[in-house]
Parts: sequence; C-alpha cells; structure tokens
Amino acid sequence: MIIAMSIDATEEEIQHVVERVEECGFRAHISRGAERVVIGAIGSSGRRHELEALRAAPGVEDVMPITHPFKLVSRQFKREQTIVNVSGVQIGGPEVIVIAGPCSVESRDQILTTARAVRAAGAHMLRGGAYKPRTSPYDFQGLGVEALRLLKEARDETGLPVVTEVMSTEDVDLVAEYADMLQVGARNMQNFPLLRRLATTPRPILLKRGPSATIKEWLLAAEYLLSGGNENVVLCERGIKTFETELRNTLDLAAVALVKELSHLPVIVDPSHGTGRRSLIAAAAKAGIAIGADGLIVEVHPCPERALSDGPQSLDLTEFAQMMRGLSAPLRQLAPSTCVAC
Repeated sequence: MIIAMSIDATEEEIQHVVERVEECGFRAHISRGAERVVIGAIGSSGRRHELEALRAAPGVEDVMPITHPFKLVSRQFKREQTIVNVSGVQIGGPEVIVIAGPCSVESRDQILTTARAVRAAGAHMLRGGAYKPRTSPYDFQGLGVEALRLLKEARDETGLPVVTEVMSTEDVDLVAEYADMLQVGARNMQNFPLLRRLATTPRPILLKRGPSATIKEWLLAAEYLLSGGNENVVLCERGIKTFETELRNTLDLAAVALVKELSHLPVIVDPSHGTGRRSLIAAAAKAGIAIGADGLIVEVHPCPERALSDGPQSLDLTEFAQMMRGLSAPLRQLAPSTCVAC
C-alpha cells in the first residue's frame, strides 16, 4: 500500500503514519519527493484493512494499493526519477553517462592505457573485471585483488570512478574497498544471498538483467536491494537469449522503455554484450539512447585481438573515440518523454 501525504503534512503527522504502519505489521519506507512525502507499507502479513483506515489520519491525502509485485522499485511508489551519485557522476539526470573499459583487467599497461584513452574520448566512468564468471573453468578468471589495485591506480590517475563485478558475498567488503560501484553480473541477477548482502553496502549497485530473465524478475531482483536498504541502484539491459543465432544476445530495447515507465530507477544499455559484434556497437548505443537509456556501458580494449576475454565485442581505442564523437549529436532530444512518465 502507498500512503500519500498532503503537501502541507507536518513531520509529526508523517511520523504518526509511520508508527501506525509498523503497528499494523508492515515495514514503512519513506520517499520524500519535491512536493510531497509518500510512505510505502511493505509486507504481506500485516493488517491491510487498518492501513486503509489511515485515510482518516491527519495529513493523509490518500491510501492506494501498489499493483505491481515490486513495490519500492515501482514508479507508483516514487514518481520522481532516481538519480544515483557514483563519486560525483550522476546517473539518471539529463546527461547520458558512458562507462567504458575492458572486459577484464589483464595488466597494468592495459588498464592504464585504456583508462587514459576513454577519459580523453569523454567517458565518465571506468569498467574492468577483477573476478570473471566464465562458462568454462579453463578460461581466464581474472586477476582478483591485483586487478582491484590496478583499477584503483587507474582511478587515482584519471579521476574516473570505477565499477567492477562482485561475484560472492565473501568478496563484497574487499571489492567495495576499491570500487566506487559494485556490479551484479547477469549470471548473478537472482543470487539472492548476494543481493541481500549488497543491500547493506553503502556503494551504488549496477544490476544487470539475466540472459533469461523477464522484466518482472529483473525488477524484483532490484526490489531485494531497495527493500534491504540500498536505494542507489542502476539497472542494465545487456541482452537476452532468444532463438536468434547470428548475435550473442538479443538487445531488448523495448524493455528499456517499459522499465522507464514501470520504475523510477535509472537504466543503462550494454551494446557490447547485447550484440556481441563490434561493428554493431555504435549503432546499438545510439538506439539505446534514443529510446531513453540514461547511459551506456561499453567494452574497450587497446588490442581486442589479444584480449583474454570478449575480444570480438570490444572496441579498440580509436573505434571508441569515433563512437563517442557519433554520440555527441543531441541524441537525448530523440528520447521520448513518455518513457519517464511525465
């Protein structure tokens, strides 16, 4: 249920409603918008009829049910767009944010060269894998702690905030020590112990959509993070598995527009994994922005043919600079305003 407070509701009236929500057996989540406060009553074992009676409480304008299974993520709960601050980079605001870097950190020279180049081309954040989930146990698994140290060095030199994947609950504190944003990879989207643990960390979370996940499942995964206390969540559409065999994945751009209608969370697009073909990345990136994405995450490598992972879908430094120049056109003007439920 959502309890919408009136514009002139006092803090005392707001706290009274919070106390009543908790007395009814629900958890109260407060969303303070530009004009009014909304209180979400979260849970299924409470006394619903008593919540409906809160229409008579001082300062309450209305009490409404949340129709979606995801509650805190829903735009019904919070109409205003959430802006996630990652060490000064604002994801979800008017500027399209570009995150770039290699699939995996392979060496000091590789990550520093890439970081300098993507910063010069206009990237806002640096990506790079320290721990790599690979389909085969014989493939390169990442450099681990050494890679985290190299990412920190690259951040210190370039000023680019770092996002890297965390794969297990045991690694959360370690990765958070080095990274500005923690990524939940597609394979871990429904790793619920990991989501619960990440809900308690102060770091923002980048939540990738699973390759076979529905939009509802994706948003419910985000609900784990918000319900646990971490409201700084960015969603990432990275392509899903379909019957198509010519591409690594099918980039579901319609999902980006729909999620912007359903949720207040920022959404970015991964055209690298979404296509698996470097020749298509620039076009897919433009399409993502045009449909309303708040940003992009792109794989970039100084020499893709020597990459230890995802070389065929990685841009080289020159190609990334060309892509960025192509994105300098006012693509944001193409994004339909209906995607943000104006």
